[in-house]
Amino acid sequence: MHRFLAATLILPALLSTAVFADTPAKAVDFWNGKDLTGWEFVTSPTADIKTVCTVTTDGVLAVIGKPTGYIQTTASYENYRLHVEWRWSAKPGNSGVLVHISPGPVDRIWPTCFQIQTKNTRVGDLLPMAAGKFAETLSTAPGAKTPQLDRQKPDSEKPAGEWNACDIICRGDEIECTINGVFQNRVTKCLPASGKIGIQLEGTPYELRNIRIEPLKRAIGSSPQLDNF
Repeated sequence: MHRFLAATLILPALLSTAVFADTPAKAVDFWNGKDLTGWEFVTSPTADIKTVCTVTTDGVLAVIGKPTGYIQTTASYENYRLHVEWRWSAKPGNSGVLVHISPGPVDRIWPTCFQIQTKNTRVGDLLPMAAGKFAETLSTAPGAKTPQLDRQKPDSEKPAGEWNACDIICRGDEIECTINGVFQNRVTKCLPASGKIGIQLEGTPYELRNIRIEPLKRAIGSSPQLDNF
């Protein structure tokens, strides 16, 4: 399909399915260390989130990684700072943090959104999922099955078994991410620019902790280095 024609078809679809998104006025902890309140599991066929996520004795959220799908917040958000910590509980594998999950076209099981890659050795790449779009030129070839924008700095992932931190700023239609204190990526003119927040299950067990959003403290793009929480 001609690129212009495709854009004219996708844009109205995204705009017509826009949902209310909350701009946080204060810090919100998505993981309370006790139960799965505020989260849901999306897969096909449907499955209970309790079949893929359990709480460890030290309050960590353990995810078995199967079946393929994603856990997501039940509410939608815009204009925030997101902090997520993860580690591989066994052999490193594949996952990702999803932002701006929105109604609209789906690619296989993946929704219209943007993925900050946490796949082992590729942490910090940024992917437009399904009908997601941004202004920057992709690193992959046109028509690639998995389009992505490569991270900007050398690999900043920690050794397997250690905790990693992903910090993301979403302001308006821009997204910026830092991995373990190293600025890795930034995209602009994102569509959609709000939605639910999620984390992928792609076959590999992992653990999560300290998942939270906070109000923004500065303008995105004013510095390539995010402020600390």
